[in-house]
Amino acid sequence: MNQKIQFRKAYISFGANLPFGNSSPAQTILQAMQLLDHHELQFVKSSSLWSSPAWPDPADPEYVNAMALFMCCLTPLKLMNRLGRMERQFGRVASRRNAPRTLDIDLISYGQLRAATKRVQIPHPRAQERAFVLLPLREIAPLWRCPKTGQPIDQLIDNLPLSDLQATKLCKSL
Repeated sequence: MNQKIQFRKAYISFGANLPFGNSSPAQTILQAMQLLDHHELQFVKSSSLWSSPAWPDPADPEYVNAMALFMCCLTPLKLMNRLGRMERQFGRVASRRNAPRTLDIDLISYGQLRAATKRVQIPHPRAQERAFVLLPLREIAPLWRCPKTGQPIDQLIDNLPLSDLQATKLCKSL
């Protein structure tokens, strides 16, 4: 029996503030996007690079961030596992929350799916609080709406603190 494979839009956020080997955080993000592009996870487009201060300690190195759209037919759990393997491949080590890192990859939304398990939370539960997620997302998906609340991205951005918006800056195109 032939079963039709369903591809969904997967918006995936990339961030890094430590080099990996000889690669800068920006180079690491680009390499990770390229390596994720494979049969069940097809790269469509990415945002420009953005910079934002480290949080909670702004004395840590600044983050480089980007958003990418992939078309994906994996289950949410398989996709999360693949993203975790990619982080580890680029030297990510489990440590304290919000610690500097060589690569951070988050699944922001996956079609209109909603899930809240220990391992999979879709849409990402804190995406609407983060300028470094929403600004790059708006760049590649200006009509995006939060699958959980239905709010358009412009409204979510309008709700962010002005200081967060001013601190998140466009770097350069990928």
